[in-house]
Amino acid sequence: MSTITGDQAYVDSELTAARGTMTEHVLTVDEQVEIEQEHGIKYRSCSWQKTAALLFAQYRALPIMSLPAAYSALGIFLGLLMTLVMALIVLYTSLILWKFCIQHPEVRDFCDVGQVLFGGKRWAWYFTAALFLLNNVFVSGIHLLIGARYVETISHRGWCAVSITAIMSVICLVGTLPRTFAGLSKVASATAFCTFIAVLLATIFAGIEPHPAGYNSGKMNNGLLMDGMPHVHALPKGTTFMAGMNAFLNITYTLIGQITMPSYIAEMRHPEDFPKAIWSVMVCNSLLCGLVGSVIYAYVGDQYMTSPAFSSISNETYRIVSFSFMVPTLSFTGVLYSSVSAHFVFDNLFAGSRHRAFHTVQGWAAWIGILMTIWGFTFVLTELIPFFGDMLALMSALFDSFFGFTFWGMACLQLRRTGKDSLKGDQNWLVPLVGGGLIISGTFVLGVGMYVNLSIHVPPPSIASKFFLRAMRTISFSAVLP
Repeated sequence: MSTITGDQAYVDSELTAARGTMTEHVLTVDEQVEIEQEHGIKYRSCSWQKTAALLFAQYRALPIMSLPAAYSALGIFLGLLMTLVMALIVLYTSLILWKFCIQHPEVRDFCDVGQVLFGGKRWAWYFTAALFLLNNVFVSGIHLLIGARYVETISHRGWCAVSITAIMSVICLVGTLPRTFAGLSKVASATAFCTFIAVLLATIFAGIEPHPAGYNSGKMNNGLLMDGMPHVHALPKGTTFMAGMNAFLNITYTLIGQITMPSYIAEMRHPEDFPKAIWSVMVCNSLLCGLVGSVIYAYVGDQYMTSPAFSSISNETYRIVSFSFMVPTLSFTGVLYSSVSAHFVFDNLFAGSRHRAFHTVQGWAAWIGILMTIWGFTFVLTELIPFFGDMLALMSALFDSFFGFTFWGMACLQLRRTGKDSLKGDQNWLVPLVGGGLIISGTFVLGVGMYVNLSIHVPPPSIASKFFLRAMRTISFSAVLP
């Protein structure tokens, strides 16, 4: 097949498999792979091992170090139980997602999933796209902000915080340049390993230190006097409803990550192998979360607990060394989510175009322009909003209720109607219960999550004036100079 013929076949396939898929015939995965053989850029090139590397990098991130504080509020037993329950829910819903993508090979991202779930309605695609892009920007932004603050803290040079964030944005932009997820998989493996080393060192350091940070300081922390030996409980003791729900939500936010999976599956050469990737990731990640959360809590205790738990390490060298291994992940997590967003935008702009399939000047210029727009918007958002971290908690309650529960309850019910669910015969009656339970859980996380976060993170009355003052400082020329 000539290049021109292959290009035309690609155009025809894109017109068939692009957003909406209104033609009668939808290309199978094998047909998509065959057509891509003549292309300069082969998207369906991810093995299940490469997909697992992407998932490991996504799940092994900084939120793991918030689990010791969650276990402090819930007690070790309830903390471990909630981690196990959430891991099972995420595993099950991920398999539902995979079955849904197998049934609909035209799906290329989460927004396509939303449109199919709502009967092909275009408004559903736009609604899901808004949530999808906002979620990815906020996740990228918080990792960008934390990474910049780390550099600012250890440099001891008095560098401008805005300048550091801008430099970090450029570094992340360069990291997002690969056009396929297969091209990001090697870096993903390295960053996942770095995260493992970071949390392992933090756990070891917390165990070998004679006392946690703040020992016998006489100060108050978490409503407790920082005095005496660490207090550790198997069950919650004196935990308020707000503290308990906040701990539950922290565990939920740490484990939920299904939003990127349709994009990964869409670039797998053999998407039927996705269960191998998700099983390996969820088993390893659940064990890591349980060990890190319980061991660090056992040595730090209630009155000395901080979130993330790096700050509970008293030895400054230990603290810096362990957190330094987390820095590659802080950058790459943002890279991963921004890459998913860029794929979504690029695919919609160039569906049915040779610029998506081949290395063209216009294609690469558009790709780089999209990345610059995404990272530029992320940079502005993190610098202009003075309560960005608190807003992230609110957005997580909103996004994760849909992306972690509600959508997959709907997908579960839809798969049952088409006979593609995993429960057959006498067990088929369980499917509506499971689907309904997921939808109810999503509603609960949305309502309670918003309530808890609004109660904890209410901005001060003068927030408007602070916002505009911060904005003026950010956009001034002097602010971007070292």
